Amino acid sequence: MTTERQKMLAGELYDPLDGELVAARERARDLCWQINATREAQREERRRLLVDLFGTGGDTAWLQPPFFCDYGSNIHLGTRVYFNFNCVVLDVCDVRIGDYSLFGPGVQILTPLHPSDAALRRRQEYGQPITIGTDVWVGGGALILAGARIGSRSVIGAGSVVTRDIPDDVFAAGNPCRIIRTITT
Repeated sequence: MTTERQKMLAGELYDPLDGELVAARERARDLCWQINATREAQREERRRLLVDLFGTGGDTAWLQPPFFCDYGSNIHLGTRVYFNFNCVVLDVCDVRIGDYSLFGPGVQILTPLHPSDAALRRRQEYGQPITIGTDVWVGGGALILAGARIGSRSVIGAGSVVTRDIPDDVFAAGNPCRIIRTITT
């Protein structure tokens, strides 16, 4: 039998009020609260909490609190990913971020989606994974929406809304986010 968690991770309709999912969100919110309460000098404590929170990559991740997420366990980070102040990652599906990617303040990475049918929306939701390549820079206040992929070495302008795939090696910006130019060395 398929669990609600398995449905959620597969991008199928699922019940977000399932007891296992509620407990997992409570765990993540408690860890975020603890991370957000740490002082800069508490590096070892913050590191331990990041390792506990993230599915992978907490051992080298850097972030400036506050940080918020749904589950944490569905966030998979490469080496030295950096989140500036006030980032939000709603990880009902996998969020995979490559090495050395940087996120400005207030960036939101949002995997959840909701049915158009109001009656269905009252009891179920679904999501799509987000993949962000290596050496990506996302400017402050940008939104990265469910199902989007951002290619390696690309730059997303501040305040952009990424609704579709962005290839490698481009500067993209706007709402909706679109390619402005190719990045050359």
